[in-house]
Amino acid sequence: MSRDDATMADEQVRARYRDGGLLGTLTPGTRPALVVVDLQYGFTEARYGPGFEMDAVVATTRELVDAARDNRVPVYFTTIAFPVHGDGTAGTWLRKMPAMRELRAGDRSVDIDHRLGRRDNEALVVKEAASAFAGTDLAQQLTAAGIDTVLVAGATTSGCVRATVVDACAADLPAFVVRECVGDREDGPHRAALLDIDAKYGDVIPLATAHAIVKGLL
Repeated sequence: MSRDDATMADEQVRARYRDGGLLGTLTPGTRPALVVVDLQYGFTEARYGPGFEMDAVVATTRELVDAARDNRVPVYFTTIAFPVHGDGTAGTWLRKMPAMRELRAGDRSVDIDHRLGRRDNEALVVKEAASAFAGTDLAQQLTAAGIDTVLVAGATTSGCVRATVVDACAADLPAFVVRECVGDREDGPHRAALLDIDAKYGDVIPLATAHAIVKGLL
């Protein structure tokens, strides 16, 4: 299927969804935060088993991170890191994705890519599940900071990004996935995940709209 055919097929699905009462839209609040999901070396460098080429995603995410900082919007980073010995709470997940066994605490693969320029005062949420909310205190951190909206960037679109948005929705927290700031190993799962997220759980928005949200223009 060509890209044009895939786009047409997506639009046909969107039309059917809209007729069926899906694809509502969300309104951002006044206290947004940016959640950068798993842009650690284990995903941003293809030398690691779970990794793939993500240079463009890292670059656009850094642009958004800088905009968030300039506008005093808090940035939360997440990383997947399993215990040095054993599988922690992720035995089933690691049986499905054994490539991730190299993401061990203390290894370079769990460090946030230096191109994001994470600062010491920016939260780092360590997780052993797909969602940034599962088994972590991210929800409590966001509540304590008065956050009412999350912008989501990172990897992978069909995995940890989607899981994070589903859990944000379950927590009644509007989530906005920034299209240019998320990536996946293959285009098919990437497009399908964006369509599914946009239909049911959060809004998929362009980078320009994300900039407007962090500047308080929406």
